[in-house]
Amino acid sequence: CYWEYNRVWIPDNEEVWQSAEITKNYKAGDRFLQVQLEDGTEINYPVDPAALPPLRNPDILVGENDLTALSYLHEPAVLHNLKVRFVESKLIYTYSGIILVAINPYKQLPIYGDAIIHAYSGQNMGDMDPHIFAVAEEAYKQMARNNKNQSIIVSGESGAGKTVSARYTMRYFATVSKSTSNAHVEDKVLASNPITEAVGNAKTTRNDNSSRFGKYTEISFDQSYRIIGANMRTYLLEKSRVVFQSENERNYHIFYQLCASAMQPEFQHLKLGSAEEFNYTRMGGNTVIEGVDDRANMVETQKTFALLGLKEDFQMDIFKTLAAILHLGNVEITAVGDERSSISPEDSHLNIFCELLDLNFDKITQWLCHRKIITTSETVIKPMTKAQAVNARDALAKKIYSHLFDFIVERINQALQFTGKQHTFIGVLDIYGFETFDVNSFEQFCINYANEKLQLQFNLHVFKLEQEEYMKEDIPWTLIDFYDNQPVIDLIEAKMGILELLDEECLLPHGTDENWLQKLYNNFVNKNALFEKPRMSNTSFIIQHFADKVEYKCEGFLEKNRDTVYEVLMEILKESKFRLCANFFQDNPVSISPFSSTINIKSARPVLKPPNKQLRMTVGSKVLGKHTQIVKILNSYTPIDDFEKRVAPSFVRKVQAMLNNREDVPQLMLDTKYLFQVTFPFTPSPHALEMIQVPSSFKLGFLTRV
Repeated sequence: CYWEYNRVWIPDNEEVWQSAEITKNYKAGDRFLQVQLEDGTEINYPVDPAALPPLRNPDILVGENDLTALSYLHEPAVLHNLKVRFVESKLIYTYSGIILVAINPYKQLPIYGDAIIHAYSGQNMGDMDPHIFAVAEEAYKQMARNNKNQSIIVSGESGAGKTVSARYTMRYFATVSKSTSNAHVEDKVLASNPITEAVGNAKTTRNDNSSRFGKYTEISFDQSYRIIGANMRTYLLEKSRVVFQSENERNYHIFYQLCASAMQPEFQHLKLGSAEEFNYTRMGGNTVIEGVDDRANMVETQKTFALLGLKEDFQMDIFKTLAAILHLGNVEITAVGDERSSISPEDSHLNIFCELLDLNFDKITQWLCHRKIITTSETVIKPMTKAQAVNARDALAKKIYSHLFDFIVERINQALQFTGKQHTFIGVLDIYGFETFDVNSFEQFCINYANEKLQLQFNLHVFKLEQEEYMKEDIPWTLIDFYDNQPVIDLIEAKMGILELLDEECLLPHGTDENWLQKLYNNFVNKNALFEKPRMSNTSFIIQHFADKVEYKCEGFLEKNRDTVYEVLMEILKESKFRLCANFFQDNPVSISPFSSTINIKSARPVLKPPNKQLRMTVGSKVLGKHTQIVKILNSYTPIDDFEKRVAPSFVRKVQAMLNNREDVPQLMLDTKYLFQVTFPFTPSPHALEMIQVPSSFKLGFLTRV
């Protein structure tokens, strides 16, 4: 193939890949490939005979709407095809088999109207141009045709457009499956999006509307395949954003919407001002997003609350809680010497905080600056330094917001509950994308770990199981060299992995980020190829993720993993006369989520059990459980679940071969009474091998389980 006039791709520092034409036939053993670049430059390109440069596809194939139609499918071919479609043809969507690749144009395109939805409705996936609506239609059609639940995974790096894509799929289902009732269920389902985006999305350096949580939405259909309701499950809200934002980033949108509305009569009792006046909203240095009207968005948020049946009293309770968090962030904590701290009894923001949440001012003042240490023989009240008191204040703010977020999601789920029986459903997973910034901390570690789990799911779905099936069948097949990321997941979650060592350090009374990092160095440096120690730093570690190498700063890992709010502060809030606040801190809050107990999880490592109530479950353990849940859910509706237990073609062929090897004439009598389903790859069968009863009339007693 490496003959004169053929073209290849060679690496380039600026363009990533550069096209070149071969000017002389390559012979086995040659150390150089003579090529001419597109600008006419001729070079002798050094080559490794075992890894020659990737060949370029003929021009007639460039711009194909399905990447699997290309003769050569490798990184430069994929990138070039996507570039041609996007730059020259202004097309953002391309198929790769059953996968839709989308390029974010960072502007509104006129391709999502109702007329486009109806054009894709009822069409086969390959009959029209690639589109998010085609994927949604395929899921809807498969559900209706086979009575089988479906799931759509929307993945990609931060800023890739996942939230918008998930929103379009939900709008498609709402449009093509409108209910005949007057309940406007589909409108309520769509109304959940702006609310969750207001309380769970924020501006980052990569994206003005970045989801800082994961969301799995289950849209329920009746026997006529019309929407009857929905349920939502959320994952791992980035709580640290409530109290800290990096430069050019913002807190959650809802805070800015509330501050922009501070002068409205209904909000004046919250005693708010502009976002520049509050520590928790001005840290990033820019409280405004260009082209975004926070005041107008607040009106929309209130409208969507109302559409879901969440009345003004409920809304005001939420806004009171949000305002209280902002005031808490402005509480001035003063150092008293090196070991103590105090809060002025005249602190106006703490007074407003206590007034809004109906709390005892003196108790809050005392316990923000002191902590209670209980030993076997005595109880000691210990003063806190200014830094410790600030951490206690911020931890309380994060805890309140986390409870508020969960409460809003539960009320949305309650509003979307239905009385009829669910026949089928389609799940849409929109989860945070892979992240790497100048400074990466615990939040990026959790987010990237989630993406590793999803990448493994993708690998299983697209490559591993398909290749295994071909190999079982002895079908000619060239193995695709794909990155198997199970080793990096093991590095993080297996026994004595990064998470377990983190949890262990959190259990130690004098555990520190530095001690934990040293344990990582001792366990993994030069022992695990996916873990590195930076040359110029003793406070960071590097993990080779599937997407890129990421350097994590160890500072704050233990504190964020513990997620500690001192018990006394929680007891004070539990006694609040403001019912919503008090309910947040009850020991056993009643959950109305239908997901609460339906899925059993078995993790790759044993989760450490805290010996008493003081040692609560760490964030790392929750991360592990949540990610396992996500994969468990997806496995339930994709071809991975119990794959090996299915009656596969290999089973049938082996039976056939054994029959052919018998000396007597084989006869296989088929009786409709005893028919059982034999299915082919990627089609689930309800019949596992253990359930199949082969009648004696078949004379197959010589067969053991294959």
